[in-house]
Amino acid sequence: MKLPIINFSDLKHQTETWESAKTQVRQALEEFGCFEATFDQIPLHLRKSVIQETKQIFDLPLQIKLRNRSNKPYHGYVGQYAMVPLYESLGVDDALSPGKLDTFTNLMWPQGNPSFSKSVESYSEQLSELDKIVRRMVVESLGLEKYMDDHLDSTNYLVRVQKYDKPQSNETELGLTSHTDKNIVTILYQNEINGLEVQTRDGHWITAQPSLNSFVVMIGDAFHAWTNGRLHSPFHRVMMAGDEARYSIGLFSIPKPGYIVKAPREMVDEENPLLFKAFDHHQFLDFYYTKEGQSSPAALKAYCGV
Repeated sequence: MKLPIINFSDLKHQTETWESAKTQVRQALEEFGCFEATFDQIPLHLRKSVIQETKQIFDLPLQIKLRNRSNKPYHGYVGQYAMVPLYESLGVDDALSPGKLDTFTNLMWPQGNPSFSKSVESYSEQLSELDKIVRRMVVESLGLEKYMDDHLDSTNYLVRVQKYDKPQSNETELGLTSHTDKNIVTILYQNEINGLEVQTRDGHWITAQPSLNSFVVMIGDAFHAWTNGRLHSPFHRVMMAGDEARYSIGLFSIPKPGYIVKAPREMVDEENPLLFKAFDHHQFLDFYYTKEGQSSPAALKAYCGV
């Protein structure tokens, strides 16, 4: 079993190819909660450049990387965790706001590193268009066009660069524990080292095998709630094997501070009763990182389930 592959290259709105891709997106997100996307609007040389820039940042001394602080969990530097010793990452919150990536770059390289900020900014801006296309297709397929502008304007973007070190033994080792994402949409790009596994609805694990020409698009809990469960938010993990590190860069669309996630009334009927009360996404994150939230197999349901 493999993730569906959907072509987003040269799509034009309200054409036959758009409608075909929209149907595929809806089916993939209902069944798997994710899919593999081809999106040629980002040239290959820029994608390769971003991976090289990602590798470069992890070569910095730990005391430099620790400068990447945030009062939001998993938004700053993450590493040195006994449970997942192979995992390390850094984040840039609201990354597409003017100056945010420059500020992060100057924090890591006080002497300057314009190639990093320019490459990552150009890449992220172009990839955010894929995020908007996917969300537009979902909203259209659900017949919720009147909510389109509000939905598309409701998010900021977090950029995370991530490294999974090679295992210390010949055995496969856990790179990142099983979890669901908590945001709207996640788009991942990686080097040619696989490791991402996605759990199907019936509990089987399948390995995502994207190439340098494709991205993995995944639904988070916030979009699952907004669609009143129509879209599946899948559990996923990273399992590392072999003798090379895995590098990836993730673009996460996240509800803006103060935005209330609430399923449109059209999503609720006798066959589809309301699953979650309206909630503030950032308050939900605060709960998720408590002892109760971390121990719950379904944190969103524990926090605001009906």
